[in-house]
Amino acid sequence: MPHSFGTRARTRHMFAKKHRQHGPIHLSQYLMKVKIGDYVDIFADPSIHKGMPHKHYHGRTGIVFNITKSSVGVRVNKPVNGRIIEKRIHVRIEHIRPSKCQKEIIARKVSNEAAKAKARETGEKVNLKRTPTLPKAAYFLPAAGNDGEITTIQPLPFSDLV
Repeated sequence: MPHSFGTRARTRHMFAKKHRQHGPIHLSQYLMKVKIGDYVDIFADPSIHKGMPHKHYHGRTGIVFNITKSSVGVRVNKPVNGRIIEKRIHVRIEHIRPSKCQKEIIARKVSNEAAKAKARETGEKVNLKRTPTLPKAAYFLPAAGNDGEITTIQPLPFSDLV
């Protein structure tokens, strides 16, 4: 049972860099374009101690609500005693990365708009709803014999060999 309850307690692997990923942070991380309303993943960089989020927010996805000189304000949902509270935290730019959670939705919107435009030109009705994968269609296996006739196989009658 652990008896230390500090802000970085039990973060041995969480706040450790991966193998061969040590060293200074890339400048592109500081030049990352972030707008209000963007989805970002909070991913604490252990080599930068300033502006590091609490361990609870590591790996969480939130929405940017504020941008300052060196940090970003993020709205994150946090479950507390059976309810979900929207927390507003400020995290330095080194500890966030753009989220890919909206990639599939945006791709589907683009394809739906293209399908709607094509349907308007041709005049046919198009279904844009997502459908689950349907079961495979039924089929008959080819018969084992060369002639294609169906052969009935029956068991041999019981014979006592004693």
